[in-house]
Order: sequence, then C-alpha cells, then structure tokens
Amino acid sequence: MDTKIQKRRLGNSNLEVSAIGLGCMGMSFGYGPAADKKEMISLIRSAVERGVTFFDTAEVYGPFTNEELVGEALSPFRGEVVIATKFGFKLDPNGGPKWIGLDSRPEHIRKVAEASLKRLKVDAIDLFYQHRVDPDVPIEDVAGAVRDLIHEGKVKHFGLSEAGAQTIRRAHAVQPVTAVQSEYSLWWREPEAEVLPTLEELGIGFVPFSPLGKGFLTGKINENTTFASDDFRNTVPRFTTEARKANQAMVDLLARIAEMKKATPAQIALAWLLAQKPWIVPIPDTRKLERLDENLGAVAIELTSDDLREIETAASKITVQGARYPESSARMVGR
Repeated sequence: MDTKIQKRRLGNSNLEVSAIGLGCMGMSFGYGPAADKKEMISLIRSAVERGVTFFDTAEVYGPFTNEELVGEALSPFRGEVVIATKFGFKLDPNGGPKWIGLDSRPEHIRKVAEASLKRLKVDAIDLFYQHRVDPDVPIEDVAGAVRDLIHEGKVKHFGLSEAGAQTIRRAHAVQPVTAVQSEYSLWWREPEAEVLPTLEELGIGFVPFSPLGKGFLTGKINENTTFASDDFRNTVPRFTTEARKANQAMVDLLARIAEMKKATPAQIALAWLLAQKPWIVPIPDTRKLERLDENLGAVAIELTSDDLREIETAASKITVQGARYPESSARMVGR
C-alpha cells in the first residue's frame, strides 16, 4: 500500500495533516464494549505507517481511557503526528461513565489541558477543541482561555466542535480558530448552509466526524442489523429499523457510483467529502485494519464534476429519515 497519503492544510493555518485522519473514540467508547487495548495500539501505529498524521480523541471518551490509549500508541511518533483532543464536558465526580453537563469555564479549561497533556504524554496539545458550545460561558472567555494556553506553549491550535456560524466568528475574533469539527456527510449536510461559507471566508479548516454516517454509509448496516446493548446507535432516531429501511436509498446511490469507480460505498462517501473543499479533512473511526485501508483508499479516488453532479442530483431526491441525535443531545448542537 502506498504510504504517502497526500496532505491538507487546515484553513489558513500552518497546520498540515494527512487528507484523512483517524477518529479514535470508537476504540474505547460509544460503539459497544471497548476494544482490546493492545490491538488498538497496533491499529493506531499501523495508521502512522500508512501515512496518517492526524488523530482525534477527547477526555470524555471513556472518560480518559481513549486519551491514554492514543498517548501510549503515539508516544514513539512525537513531533511526526498531530493529536486533537477536546474540553468542555462536566464529568461525574464519582467516576461514572457519563458526562453530567457542560463546563467551559476558563479555570476548567486549564485543568483539562493539564490533565490531557499528561495522558497524551505530550508537551503541547496540537489542536484543542471546545467539544460543545457552553451557553453559560461567553465564547470570548473560552477563546481567551485557550489563547492564554497557546501563549504558554501548552496548546498550539484552537478548535470548535458543533458550533454555529456566529459563535465561530466571535471566537475567531479573540483567538484565530484553526479548525471546526462537526458531523458532515452525504446524509447530514447542514454545515453547507452557514458553517462552510463562514469557514471559507475566515480561512478555517473543517473536520467532518461521522463522515460515514456512524457506519451506515458503508453499506454494512441494514434494517436487520442489531447493535450491542451499550452501542449509542440504539438511541439514535436515524437508526430505528424504519429509518434504516428508508435510508437504504442513500447507500444504494453510493453503491451505484462505487461500482462504476471500482470502489466501495465508504470510499465514495469519503471521496465526496474530500471533493467538496481542499481544506476538509474527514476523520472516520474504525477498529479494523481492513477498514482503515479501505478508508485511506478514498484519497486516490477521483470524482469528476460529472460524477459529483450525478451524486448531487440523485441525493437531492432522497429525504433522509430520522433525527441524527436523540432529543436529549440535540439541544447541545450547532449554536
């Protein structure tokens, strides 16, 4: 396999990363029981060997176990890779697995940064995202707190996750934002309305998470698929049996294009994202080496303007069924 994945720059910043990164959350959290740690360390290191230089984690994944995993796996590659992590959740003081609210107070941001540095075994956090916008803390105070950490050399770049256009502008005025991370894929295109034009104007990179629709766009999930009891997709309206049945049309579209291109539906879904803007870097999650290789293969797929028009025309006729988050989480998104 060619180890030279092309690089992309996140917006106007000097942060250059592999065109596809690796989302590490699912290795520890969210998709059923955590995977075997040794196997995941080996997978992360295989990604580096293949040219991946961008890895995504957060303190809340686990909590803490995912940052520890990523820190251990990448310790031999200091200076060669970019690790993004996140702050902004209030964790259960009794050590429970669930977050209990939001907390982006400056003193909390500092505390999270210090703890993340230790777990990741680094001197500076390459990219530090606010995980969700905290309505109780002005975004200017959040940006100011991260600016202070940047001045102290503890953080290199500031990011936002699931923030709306106005929040992005206000934060960027205080401390330039290097990247915004939000869900974006052929079956969740809301960022196209306001967020992407704002990022283009301000010179900010975009990092789509769930670029494969939490696995659905790979074509490996259908109406009969059952998930582990602690897989969060059980709570997602878009993953009810009826919704999956209705949403199969999107997978069928990807499969049709994939056949023409001698590719897989997942590769077409990722190639479509890469074709949208040169400053977009998707971070598909995986626990399997063969999926990693499949995802990275998307970089080599050239979608012509005709291909993109065909996808656009067909996709515009498909109405995706079901909300992307349960009601309880939806309140925390896109402000």
